[in-house]
Amino acid sequence: MSSSSVNVKAVPGRLTSSYSEVQASRLDVSLPLPSVLKSSFSVVDGPKSSAAGNPEEIAKLFPNLFGQPSAVLNPGGSSVLSKDTSLKIGVVLSGGQAPGGHNVISGIFDYLQHRTSGSTVYGFKGGPAGIMKGKYVELSAEFVYPYRNQGGFDMIASGRDKIETPEQFKQAEETAKTLDLDGLVVIGGDDSNTNACLLAEHFRGKNIKTRVIGCPKTIDGDLKSKEVPVSFGFDTACKLYSEMIGNVMTDARSTGKYYHFVRLMGRAASHITLECALQTHPNITIIGEEVAAKKQTLKSVTDYITDIICKRSELGFNYGVILIPEGLIDFIPEVQQLIAELNEILAHDVVDEAGVWKKKLQSQSHELFEFLPPTIQEQLLLERDPHGNVQVAKIETEKMLLQMVETDLDKRKQEGKYKRDFLGKTHFFGYEGRCGLPTNFDANYCYALGFGAGALLHSGKTGLISSVGNLAAPVEQWTVGGTALTSLMDVERRHGKFKPVIKKAMVELEGAPFKKFASFRDEWALKNRYVNPGPIQFLGPAANAINNTLLLELGAQA
Repeated sequence: MSSSSVNVKAVPGRLTSSYSEVQASRLDVSLPLPSVLKSSFSVVDGPKSSAAGNPEEIAKLFPNLFGQPSAVLNPGGSSVLSKDTSLKIGVVLSGGQAPGGHNVISGIFDYLQHRTSGSTVYGFKGGPAGIMKGKYVELSAEFVYPYRNQGGFDMIASGRDKIETPEQFKQAEETAKTLDLDGLVVIGGDDSNTNACLLAEHFRGKNIKTRVIGCPKTIDGDLKSKEVPVSFGFDTACKLYSEMIGNVMTDARSTGKYYHFVRLMGRAASHITLECALQTHPNITIIGEEVAAKKQTLKSVTDYITDIICKRSELGFNYGVILIPEGLIDFIPEVQQLIAELNEILAHDVVDEAGVWKKKLQSQSHELFEFLPPTIQEQLLLERDPHGNVQVAKIETEKMLLQMVETDLDKRKQEGKYKRDFLGKTHFFGYEGRCGLPTNFDANYCYALGFGAGALLHSGKTGLISSVGNLAAPVEQWTVGGTALTSLMDVERRHGKFKPVIKKAMVELEGAPFKKFASFRDEWALKNRYVNPGPIQFLGPAANAINNTLLLELGAQA
C-alpha cells in the first residue's frame, strides 16, 4: 500500500460557515443514548443460532461462523470491558445513501473516544473499493464534527463495489494487516451485510484478528427481522416523501383538475409506498406484494385506478393522488414473464427495427408488449444491469400507468361512461429522500447503532449486525446488542452454485401496517382525507415520533 493512499492531515469536505441555521443548530446537539451504553456493561451471548432458511447450506458456506449466538449488552456484570484497550477500527459506507450514516460513524468514533484509550478510526473512502485499494482517512474530532446530525455520505463517500473474488479478499486482507485493524464496521444494506459476513468468515478462517460488524442501512426498509426492527434512513426518507406528497395533495385540491401519479423509491419491497400512504392518505395506493399475491395483470391494475377516477368524477372530484412503488412491474406475473423472455432474446439476438425479433415472444407476452405505450417498450429494451436484470429505476411506471389510464378513459368517454376531461401529472420521488437531514429518530437510532458496533468490536465479536431494539420506548430504554448475520441468511442458486443472501423483508399482507391501510383505503379513495405532515425539521413535539410501519409492527409483536 502506497503512502499516497493516506490523507496525512485530513480536512473535512464541508465548511460549517456555509451551513443554514437548521444545519448549524444540529451540530452541537447532545444525543441521548440507551442507558445500557451510559455506564459499564457486559456482553452476554444468547442461544446458538441457525439460519433463515437452508441451514445445512449456510453451515457449509460459513463453517467458522455458523451457529454462533447473537449477543446482548447488559448493565454491569462480571465481564466489564477494559477502558485501557487501544483499538484500530475501520469503517466503510457501502451501497446507496441513507439519512443517518454520518451518525453511525460519529457513534463509533465517540464510543472509542470515551470507552477505550488511544484508539484510531480509519474511514475507507468510496466504499468497499477503499478497502481493496487501501484508500482511507484517519478520523479526528475536527474531521467528524461538520457531519454530526447531517445528511449524506460525503464524509468518506460510499460505493457499490463488492469484495467477492479471491484476489479481492486478498486485497482486503493486506489492508487489514497493513493497518493492523482490530475491527471493521460495514454500514450497508442486505447485500453489503452479506458481504460483511463473508469477510468475517474469511478473516476468521485465515486466523486474521480483524473482526467485522455490520449496521443495517437502506431507505427501502427491506432489511429487518425480529432482532433488527428497522433499517436506518427509512424513517427520514418516508417523512420527506410524505411532505412532498402532502404538498402535491394540497395542489390537487387547489386546482381541482389534476391526477398526480407518484412513483416512490423501493426497487423490491413496497414499504416506502405503504408508509407514505399511512402518513398522507392518498386516493389510490398500489402495493406490489398485493398485486403479486392476487396475480393481478397490468390491465386489472389499470382498471382499478380508472374505476376510482370514474367514481370520483360522479362525486364531483376531478383530481386525486396515486402512489406507485418503484418495483411494481416486478410484481406483475405477466410482466415478469415478458421480461424473462426479453432477457433471453437480448442476450442472444439483435433487436431489429422491423420487429422480426418479436416473433420469438410467446403469444401472451407479445400481446402485452404491444399493449404497452411505445416509451415503455423502449425502456424494457434498455441495456441490462450487471446481473442481467431490467433496470427498474429507469422504467417510468408512473408514466406507463398514466398513459394506460388515459387510453382507458378515452374509451369510456366514447361509451358515455366518463364525462370529464382527464389531466395527469407524473412525479418520481427517489433521490430527494436519500440524503436529507435525518429525523430525530434516525439521528438517535444511528448514533446508538454506531455506539453498539463499537461495543461489539471492543468485546471481540465478529459476524454480527449491530441491533438496537425496544424502539417504541424512550431512547434510554432501547436495548442494544448484535444479531448473528448467518441467522438472517438463506441461499439462492446462481450459476449452478449456492450463494448466501440476506432475504429481503417484503410487505406482509397479514401484518399490522398493511391491514391498517387496507381498512381505510376505500374511504380514502372517494373522500379526500389528505394529510400534509409538513417539514420534518419543524415538527415540534412530533419530531421524536417514529413512523407508522415500525409503531404498528412493534405494537403487533407486543
